[in-house]
Amino acid sequence: MSHEIKVIAEIGCNHKGDMDIAKEMIQVAANVCHAHVAKFQKRNNRELLSGAEFEAPHPVPHNAYGTTYGAHREFLEFTAGQHKELQEECRLAGIEYSTSVWDLTSAKEIVALQPLLIKVPSATNLHFELQDYLCRHYDGEIHVSTGMTTRAEIARMIEFYEERGRAQDLVVYSCTSGYPVEFEDVCLLEINRLQEIYGDRVKAIGFSGHHHGIATDVAAMTVGQLGFQRYGQGIFAYIERHFTLNRTWKGTDHAASLEPDGLRRLCRDLRNVGKALRFKEKDLLDVEQVQRDKLKWRGEKQSGQIRQVS
Repeated sequence: MSHEIKVIAEIGCNHKGDMDIAKEMIQVAANVCHAHVAKFQKRNNRELLSGAEFEAPHPVPHNAYGTTYGAHREFLEFTAGQHKELQEECRLAGIEYSTSVWDLTSAKEIVALQPLLIKVPSATNLHFELQDYLCRHYDGEIHVSTGMTTRAEIARMIEFYEERGRAQDLVVYSCTSGYPVEFEDVCLLEINRLQEIYGDRVKAIGFSGHHHGIATDVAAMTVGQLGFQRYGQGIFAYIERHFTLNRTWKGTDHAASLEPDGLRRLCRDLRNVGKALRFKEKDLLDVEQVQRDKLKWRGEKQSGQIRQVS
């Protein structure tokens, strides 16, 4: 029943606006952690922010990379050309490249690169002009998170993709938006709700986490795999975690991110537990037959004595 879960290393803006750091993160995610996808973010800040928002101070000054919030966001932004360079770095490292798009301009720029998947973050999953552009101009998988989104809004979003004939390219993520999220707010059973209601209407279900540690991700995979078995629909395919080289770096997302050893262990544990999520294929596995021959009580007499085993 099990299949390999793909791990997305959400680099986002944790590169601190530095291309060398971004490329190092790609190499580490690919060759140290063995993640499947390295994902960034793309924003056109003048399109996303009003003039007042652009010129306002950063709400958390010690996380700011500029004198205003707009300047901070611009400092962290890569150009379309730089994203093409990052896509090539991913190719060389043997990991898929992807990006979250926050606005229509960014969607157009990333569609031009034709990655295998594009993410719509929770913040913009009701930006239907953006998503309509993806439906009409992009043939790959469209991934959408459902953080800070009501159940009625999620239903409308799914219908939007169905109306455009693209729901079978849609991957929907269970997600709680918070940085970090406390364990009681992760709500893993939302994975099963998405599978039960939408599992036969979309391509796959995923989980995007912003919590501490990696045990919850292993539980998310287990919930998703068992849910797929229970409902017969809603294959669970992706786990996404924020990734950083140093959780003490300045920035909003670092505290809710995994460092390289954490991401490495997450990928390892998901692979290993994924192998264990299966029924026995026969009464006695080969490994058991060896032990049965040696240890199993049969009540047999050999040479006039009860068979002794050790």
